[in-house]
Amino acid sequence: MIHKKFWKKQAIFSLVILGVISSCKQEIKKLPEPYELAIAWADMTNYITKTTPANTPTFASRCFGYIGLTMYESVVNGFPEYQSVAPQLNGLDSLPLPENGVAYNWELALNAGQAEMLRNIYIQTSDDNKRRIDSLETSFMNALTKKTPDEAVVKRSVLYGKKIAQLIFNWSKTDGGHRGYLTNFDKKLMIPNKPGGWKPALYAQSFSHFPLHPHWGSNRTFLANDSAINAPECIQFDTLPGSEYYNQFKLVYDKKNSLTQEEKEVAIWWSDDPDVTFTPPGHSYYFATIAIRKTKPGLIKCARVYAGVGMSVSDAYVNCWKWKYQFFSERANTYVTEHMDQQWESFWPDPPFPAFPSGHAIQAAASAIVLTNLFGENFAFIDSAHAGRAKDEIRNTEFKVRHFTSFLQAAEETAKSRFYGGIHIPQDNERGLEKGKEIGVNINHLRWKK
Repeated sequence: MIHKKFWKKQAIFSLVILGVISSCKQEIKKLPEPYELAIAWADMTNYITKTTPANTPTFASRCFGYIGLTMYESVVNGFPEYQSVAPQLNGLDSLPLPENGVAYNWELALNAGQAEMLRNIYIQTSDDNKRRIDSLETSFMNALTKKTPDEAVVKRSVLYGKKIAQLIFNWSKTDGGHRGYLTNFDKKLMIPNKPGGWKPALYAQSFSHFPLHPHWGSNRTFLANDSAINAPECIQFDTLPGSEYYNQFKLVYDKKNSLTQEEKEVAIWWSDDPDVTFTPPGHSYYFATIAIRKTKPGLIKCARVYAGVGMSVSDAYVNCWKWKYQFFSERANTYVTEHMDQQWESFWPDPPFPAFPSGHAIQAAASAIVLTNLFGENFAFIDSAHAGRAKDEIRNTEFKVRHFTSFLQAAEETAKSRFYGGIHIPQDNERGLEKGKEIGVNINHLRWKK
């Protein structure tokens, strides 16, 4: 009986939060648990990511990094066991400490900081979305001030959260990716003409004949150690049947002809296309929410989870894009049609950028290492991210929820999905997983506690 009441309570709160996100007019009538506050802002972040035009996985990953870090830094000084990670990051000085000897409401600080960062970093989002952010902030503030009626504490907490957000946002403007949606494609880019080089495919996700964010790899990473990671090794181009390079594409070619229905379901589930979903890094942020919703940790652990996942996917994309344009490698729609079968096309259309290594794989592995460190190796969960989406009629495939026994298992399926889709050869995914794990380990090695 207790179990049923508990889940009914959880469902009611979730419905109220969804109402606030979608309508801007709902009020939160129940005082939220700390983890519910963190989840609500993570849900809002993914909603804004999904519904902001001209968004990309690269730009979105960066946003998750700064939004997650803001959540952590806005509350960390309320928890004596923990410490700021700001001095350990790449070029970020120490952030201001709260005043000594006075009280703060750290939930109010988090609420104000998340709203401030979202409004700043997604300045290009719609006016409706901006009203949604304002509404969620106001709704939580009204609910939380019932718990803290002292106006001085309320004002002090809100100002502190906003100050932390503004300082982190100012730092973000110097990383090379600020307002990156304005420069998605560089039409002056000279595309290398080399054997095995990337070419815009006829069967593609974008009309652009230029690749996405060719300079993203020069952006600043959150961790200096992440920018120093060695590049992965790439198999040498070869057209000889039976060569290692040829065989990689032969595997993709053969798989298209033997895809099972479940493999097709995996391929479309992980597509996570911008403007339709919250992008691949948003999927990782969503996994953080699943873990928090299941375990209901305190406020500081929630903030650490989102900060770790956010920074891991952001650094993963910077490194991945650096290597993509270092190798500038082709996809199967180019190689197979030139050297195996002129009529062939992949199960899923090509994204508009070079192949090696896989962005899906590297960000999924990085975040999986972070989440495994915080929640354990055997963390079973259900991924319902795309539950209810209409059937993909072109590929005659339904969106079916995924079941996993660990975060690393989910990361491996993420990588395999790109192979099933025919847009990555095995080495793209394997090297992506390897390098993503290195990034995740670096994030875990930050000194989060004193």
